[in-house]
Amino acid sequence: SINDIAERRRIRRKLTFWRIFSFLFIAAGIVLAWMALNGGSLEADANKDHIARITISGLIQDDKELLERIERIARKDSAKALIVSISSPGGTTYGGAVIYKAIRRVAEKKPVVSDVRTLAASAGYMIAVGGDTIVAGDNSITGSIGVIFQYPQVKPLLDKLGVSLEEIKSAPLKAEPSPFHDASQEAKDVMRLMVMDSFDWFVSLVAERRHLTKEQALKLADGRVYTGRQALAAKLVDTIGGEAEIRKFLEGKKLAKDLPIVDWVPPSKTSP
Repeated sequence: SINDIAERRRIRRKLTFWRIFSFLFIAAGIVLAWMALNGGSLEADANKDHIARITISGLIQDDKELLERIERIARKDSAKALIVSISSPGGTTYGGAVIYKAIRRVAEKKPVVSDVRTLAASAGYMIAVGGDTIVAGDNSITGSIGVIFQYPQVKPLLDKLGVSLEEIKSAPLKAEPSPFHDASQEAKDVMRLMVMDSFDWFVSLVAERRHLTKEQALKLADGRVYTGRQALAAKLVDTIGGEAEIRKFLEGKKLAKDLPIVDWVPPSKTSP
């Protein structure tokens, strides 16, 4: 009957829709899985021989995803070298240290180039010294070798508001320095010892990686920043330039000049 024919056509249209939907859903899953396995990059096939590149920008902290990505590059046989592109004013000493160590683990297996972009200061420079060579722009800003510990002081504001904070603690140095009262000299001395311990480690790291004496490194570690040209003269970087100079260094490591550069980017946080 006419009604039966119309019903069969309706069912066929439904089946066609769900077949197409299922195909697209599976295809999207395959693409997402491929992105995850290849560092999230769709720019080139990471399973082919290539030069991996990661970008470290903004405030440097303990970044689990970045560390995992660096470890994958270390294990990836098709990644023949690593470029670490840095644009950062710094961050935590711990964050810089763990990323530095991860980069050195890559360098045990393949060449690593640190590419100093606009700014690689403090923990950003700490990461840069993890590379086998450092390439910087002539007007890049780098250096700021030092450690700082800051804490707010809100006592003057509380005094104006007529608010006070009382405390009972197990020892005078517990929770010091506090933003609610002036720090004692003893508390300041303790914080300075902590800062200087980290500073000594940082300076020793610069001296070791840049082939300087401890005294030479200390002279450069007064907290100041340097342009790329100044950093080159101070032996804090190796070369002024950009991608051409990076390519030249990697060619010296027997890598083909036409090897593609693949950006290993973090996975997208939004779902298609």
